Amino acid sequence: MALTELLPTIEALPRVEKLQLLQYLISLINKEEGILPLDTGARYPVWTPYNIPNETVTKMAQMLKEANDQDYE
Repeated sequence: MALTELLPTIEALPRVEKLQLLQYLISLINKEEGILPLDTGARYPVWTPYNIPNETVTKMAQMLKEANDQDYE
């Protein structure tokens, strides 16, 4: 069945079912790409700019200043 034949049926679906279809398609693509879903209850690191070493902040500020200076040359 061609996508053009499916589109009217998809458009007629309620919003909730469209979202479920979207979730299904994304999970299908992820499986094909070898991307594993996140485990429920597992802990994953999230990197933020908070609580980073002062040396890192200083180096980043220096790099940004140098990049900004190059933009105006």
